[in-house]
Amino acid sequence: MLSYLIRRLIAAAGLVVVISMITFAIFYVAPRIGGATSESMASRYVGRSATGATVEQIAERLGFNDPIPVQYWNWAKGVVVGTTYDYGAGVEKCPAPCLGYSFRTQQPVLPEIKRRIPITFSLAIGAAFLWVVSGVAVGVLSALKRGSIFDRIAMTVALAGVSMPIFWTGLISLSYFSYTLGWTPPGASYVPLTENPLKWAHGLLLPWITLALLFSAQYARLTRAGMLETMGEDYIRTARAKGLRERTVVMKHGLRGALTPIVTIFGLDFGLLIGGAVLTETVFGLPGLGQLAIQGTKNNDLPQVLGVVLLAALFVAVANLVVDLLYAVVDPRVRAK
Repeated sequence: MLSYLIRRLIAAAGLVVVISMITFAIFYVAPRIGGATSESMASRYVGRSATGATVEQIAERLGFNDPIPVQYWNWAKGVVVGTTYDYGAGVEKCPAPCLGYSFRTQQPVLPEIKRRIPITFSLAIGAAFLWVVSGVAVGVLSALKRGSIFDRIAMTVALAGVSMPIFWTGLISLSYFSYTLGWTPPGASYVPLTENPLKWAHGLLLPWITLALLFSAQYARLTRAGMLETMGEDYIRTARAKGLRERTVVMKHGLRGALTPIVTIFGLDFGLLIGGAVLTETVFGLPGLGQLAIQGTKNNDLPQVLGVVLLAALFVAVANLVVDLLYAVVDPRVRAK
């Protein structure tokens, strides 16, 4: 198990490095292929009245004149050991892990990411709890009552939930529950959990439900399909023949065998959400990591985008590692192998 864990950690680290290279290339290599020069790239970060000498100075200071491998190496070295940034009026030390220094705000990227992580994490963990509990429960009941009215209604609602985009359901929910009924805040009302847990949950309730509706529909359909397949296996008939209670047969043997694909997709979904639920944060005005990535993309602010992408890749890699380790807990056949 230890050697397997080490191999998975090395693979996860390699994945994060490759993703950072690809993202770096999109912002640095692609513009140069299109004919951009160091001065034209630097002109995005100066005023309209800037002279040619000023633009050249900015290009030199931002490192645009260095070869591409050198630019990437300087950024990667800053992540590991830290670096210093010359922002004109002085030199600032950015300790490790330094995810860069924003070209627009002239501030380190990491503190801004730290400020936004609790918002995104709160959104992701609350929605994940709702969609896993509701999706798995509905899927199990639909499988046990196959062909019933409940099964047909549940799968119809699940199909509708999968089909409705989050930006539509979010706006409809805001219009009705927030602006018409006044039951929930109209967005951008995040309160830290440590300050007031009730206001924290109340402010995020509508985003949780809206986001969970999309995912719970997928989980309900996956759970139903897995349960229908598992409940027909020989070991289920053996468990019933031994006189076990139906609840034990369903929960301990049937559901456990059907959870492997659920655990797999949950790791991917949760990891991606921690990297930023872009549409949900935009609809509800939540200043999370998704919003930061959008701002960085619009402003051509490479360090901001690279920082968010690197963090998202790290979360996805860690989530996949945890999922691989959970396989042995969920499915005893994995341990046997």
